[in-house]
Amino acid sequence: MAQQAVETELLELEKSYWQALKDHDFDAALALTDDPCIVAGAQGVSSIGKDQFRKMMEDEHYSLDNFRIGDEVQVRMLSDDVAILAYKVHEELTLDGKPVTVEAADASTWVRRDGHWLCTLHSESILGDPFGRSAPKPIEAD
Repeated sequence: MAQQAVETELLELEKSYWQALKDHDFDAALALTDDPCIVAGAQGVSSIGKDQFRKMMEDEHYSLDNFRIGDEVQVRMLSDDVAILAYKVHEELTLDGKPVTVEAADASTWVRRDGHWLCTLHSESILGDPFGRSAPKPIEAD
C-alpha cells in the first residue's frame, strides 16, 4: 500500500477513534486499542489494559460532545507496521455537568498487528504557553 494511502487510513482510524468516544461506542474504541495502551497527558502517564480502558470510558462525569481534528496533520511511518500521527484537535466536552472547550495537540502511535492497526500510545497536550506561565500557580503551605 502506498504511503499516502496508509497515512489517509491512519487519519480515518484516528477520527473513528474520536467518534467512538463521542458515541460511547466502547466496543469500537476497544477494537482500535492495543492492550495495554500507554496514555500520557496532564494527568500523568499510565499503561491501561482493556478492562481499565472500558471503566475509564464508562465514567459518567465526562463526555465528549464534539471534536474537530485540524488540517495540519503530521504522519511519520517508522516502518511498514508502525506509524506516528500528530495533529491539533478542538474538543467540546461536558465535565461534571458543565461545558468545557479544549484546544490541544495530540499524538498517537499506531502498530499494525495481524493486518489491523491498533493505537498503542496516545498523548495530549493542552495548547498554551510551553513554559507553563499561563498555568495556575501551586498553593504554597505556610
